[in-house]
Amino acid sequence: MTDGIKDKVVVITGASSGLGEAAARRLARDGAKLVLGARRLDRLNAIADELGLGSDAVVETDVTEVDQVKRLVDHAVRLHGRIDVIINNAGLMPHSPLERGKVEDWDRMIDVNLKGVLYGIAAALPHMKEQKSGHVINVSSVAGHKVNPGGAVYAATKHGVRVISEGLRQEVKPYNIRTTIISPGAVATELPDSITEPDVAERVRKVYEMAIPADSFASMVAFAMSQPEDVDVNEILFRPTRQEY
Repeated sequence: MTDGIKDKVVVITGASSGLGEAAARRLARDGAKLVLGARRLDRLNAIADELGLGSDAVVETDVTEVDQVKRLVDHAVRLHGRIDVIINNAGLMPHSPLERGKVEDWDRMIDVNLKGVLYGIAAALPHMKEQKSGHVINVSSVAGHKVNPGGAVYAATKHGVRVISEGLRQEVKPYNIRTTIISPGAVATELPDSITEPDVAERVRKVYEMAIPADSFASMVAFAMSQPEDVDVNEILFRPTRQEY
């Protein structure tokens, strides 16, 4: 499945763990040229070193800061002359019932999950338009398709990612740019660790006992990227076979 992946310049946000790290490992193996962004620079450096990417392949990036996301993408273009794919992956999932008024958690989710995706699009799109090619992969969630009690704000951000992605899809047709939404179910990542309410965290961890490996997400990324240039895989929804929600 390396067709469509080898030598492509790929920028990944939230690449220091979980889905982003799994995607980086898979795409490095398939010959992509990676530039990784996340807040944890030490973790990024360790991953880059393990994958033989070099120190130029990492940029400390907080996706809630538009200038930092632009710096990440511009660095990739300076380094490799172009950007072929951006994977807007960084995300948080601090579930809580609305009645508890966890405003700070709501703000963080909106800033990371929604604005972070918009900032990634804003940074990559000018380059992709000029190239007349590119691929924007945005990470949503099963929660972007349905909502459960305690997950209203998270579901709203992930539904928002799908809405933004569909609008983007329609707008970028003249520029030969592809768009993909990937909506995972319970996948083994650090997402449950971002929950600040102990009772909610315990409930979510029980659900995540059935979680499938993050490699499953990386396979979805590779599938979407490896299609012929005239094939645009617009949305992938996947979950553990046993997951009802």
